[in-house]
Amino acid sequence: MTEPAITPELVAKHNLTPEEYAHAVEILGRVPTYTELGIFSVMWSEHCSYKNTKPLLKTFPTKSPKILVGAGEENAGIIDIGDGIAIAFKIESHNHPSAVEPFQGATTGVGGIVRDIFTMGARPVCAVNSLRFGELTDPAVRRLFSGVVSGIAHYGNCFGIPTVAGEVYFDKTYAGNPLVNAFCLGVLRHEQITRGAAKGVGNPVFYVGPATGRDGLAGAAFASQDLTEESAEQQRGAVQVGDPFMEKLVCEACLELLATGAVAGMQDMGAAGLTCSTCEMAARAGTGIEIELDKVPQRAPNMSSYEIMLSESQERMLIVVHKGREEEVKRIFDKWDLPWSEIGIITDTGHMKVRHGGKLVVDIPAKKIADESPVYQREAKEPAYIADVKAFRLDGIADTTTPADVLKKLLAFPSIASKNWVYRQYDHQVRDGSVVLPGSDAAVIRIKTDSLPVMSAELAAKVGGAKVSEKLIAMTVDCNGGYVYLDPYEGAKAAVAEACRNLACSGAIPLGATDNLNMPSPAKPELFWQISESVRGLAEGCKAFNAPVTGGNCSLYNQSPAGPIDPTPTISVVGLIEKPEHVTTQWFKDEGDAIILLGNAVEATPLQGLGGSAYLQVVHGKKNGSPPRCDLEVAKTLHTTLLGLIQSGLVKSAHDCSEGGLAVALAESCISQLIARETPRLIGATVDLSAIKDVRLDALLFGETQSRVVISCQALDAVKVVERAKLMGVPAVQIGKVGGDKLTVKTAGGEFSAPLTELHDAWWNSIARAMA
Repeated sequence: MTEPAITPELVAKHNLTPEEYAHAVEILGRVPTYTELGIFSVMWSEHCSYKNTKPLLKTFPTKSPKILVGAGEENAGIIDIGDGIAIAFKIESHNHPSAVEPFQGATTGVGGIVRDIFTMGARPVCAVNSLRFGELTDPAVRRLFSGVVSGIAHYGNCFGIPTVAGEVYFDKTYAGNPLVNAFCLGVLRHEQITRGAAKGVGNPVFYVGPATGRDGLAGAAFASQDLTEESAEQQRGAVQVGDPFMEKLVCEACLELLATGAVAGMQDMGAAGLTCSTCEMAARAGTGIEIELDKVPQRAPNMSSYEIMLSESQERMLIVVHKGREEEVKRIFDKWDLPWSEIGIITDTGHMKVRHGGKLVVDIPAKKIADESPVYQREAKEPAYIADVKAFRLDGIADTTTPADVLKKLLAFPSIASKNWVYRQYDHQVRDGSVVLPGSDAAVIRIKTDSLPVMSAELAAKVGGAKVSEKLIAMTVDCNGGYVYLDPYEGAKAAVAEACRNLACSGAIPLGATDNLNMPSPAKPELFWQISESVRGLAEGCKAFNAPVTGGNCSLYNQSPAGPIDPTPTISVVGLIEKPEHVTTQWFKDEGDAIILLGNAVEATPLQGLGGSAYLQVVHGKKNGSPPRCDLEVAKTLHTTLLGLIQSGLVKSAHDCSEGGLAVALAESCISQLIARETPRLIGATVDLSAIKDVRLDALLFGETQSRVVISCQALDAVKVVERAKLMGVPAVQIGKVGGDKLTVKTAGGEFSAPLTELHDAWWNSIARAMA
């Protein structure tokens, strides 16, 4: 195949600036080959190099005594959870592929993040996702939504991993550019941590997994440019095709192989495929790597070196094997009926060299392309719209006179409504580790002995085959993109606070976080300001809650011809629950229990917590106003106090107040328990808020003031709980009792009541009706 001449037009098509191309020429000391140009293009894309966000990411807290593998070191971070056991977890995006091919885009997003976990030597034990779409009244959005959920369900269910938690928001800002973020968590012993480094000069390099095809060509570069109709059509081939059954075989074979001790280094072929895995592994080890493309299994005839190196065909791994141990590798992969090939060797040159058809087609210094990509210090400028946001007041916004009707409307709002239409498509109980299923504030899983990868004989002798004392891990994922649009700093802080509040409501202490920065183009100062302020908020939030960032993903250029998305810095926080009896869920438990509000009922600001609220959007059609303030010290005190109450056995249920405010939190506490398939347990409440005066009714019921939790406890314990909370500096008041078949709320201006059957119907069936 004749390679095209390297022209300025070809360079521009590869998303490289003239300056970046000149830098590539300087590194090589010559004009690159066509394949080398493709390699520079993908390796220096934002998706792989973080060239626009590196300076910001350095501000994240990344250290803690529990961190065993930190952010940026490997494919996923690893945190100690005690007794020699650790967890590996990470979140990544597959936004642009899902916009073009929703089913395959979502499927391969799940497959990619699962590989990131088992390439660390961990057994994947659960998955989580965070999704954003346009409004469900749009048929195109319904098609994307349905396709993405089907793709996630297909891959997770077939692979045999429970999808235990997630979140979905709907807003017109995402109509042309949906967000699909996939999270996976795995478990391993400390001694089983595997590194993605090409160690040992002379060691052979093995390719394992299905043959390389033309699917997924330059997917990393596609993910690093604006999404337009033209780019989507051109890049339909940049969407990979996943095979979860093949991935299951690859996972089991790799974990078995790791137990033999024959592996010197391992990495999956994810973004940028064979290119990324070879040069990153060599760069980490300070070695060189030489591969022969004629030995790479190929699915299509006459594939060029460019196509083989840049293909993102799925379920493939690159493994460096200790010399002399090759037969063990071949035996294990033959046993699992997996294609394999010995394609190269580790060298001491520091270069990635690629031969094809007897010719040297690539010769690039590995460290320079992997670690020394261009880094940009972008200009940040506050957008003009922020002045309008800050000036927004409630003058002219009529207070509600029909709170019961508003409550039903909010419960039916797709961003608030039950996501059962989504999670009922997922197997969330496979492997029998799920403790708290989707539908509460956070998911909880138990880590059992059979959750761990197979041990080598040496390790088994060392640990004596001891059973693991079961661990309880809680996880959640959060971000209100509307808040972040209106105030990126406060909105990002609020995302971390809500995630940690969800963990606290479940009885968990945060261990660490992983983030996915879903952002628009960094090239515009007003949009880069959103990015930098969001990162500032995330960093402060993670520091405050001692939840260091262990890794994540930057997904920029999330914008369509209709405009940029709301900046959406998704944050997933993982926590540890010390004892099974501390596991707490959000629904009320028993008739006669006392209902207590922890935190201030309404914030003392002009907007009284209504800025950026779901109420303003749903009832008044406005996305405006400064969102509720997030005071991290106040939030920390609340969480510590709540955990203390839970651990002392006083709390029966805990549910955080977020979108929709106090009224929605109370309603969800009455209607969210599911005792069997399609069988809810409804339990009512009578609430008295009449002591709270001089505030708007809509602000009291539907304002989204931060750092508030609704808890329930035995009536006899109510005084003790309130006093303990106040002693810790947390405002607390008993506001009602559990019981009946209605939610009745009394306020200073009157009383309203709503039958639970009506509230549940609006909340439970809203999305299913929209999708019918």
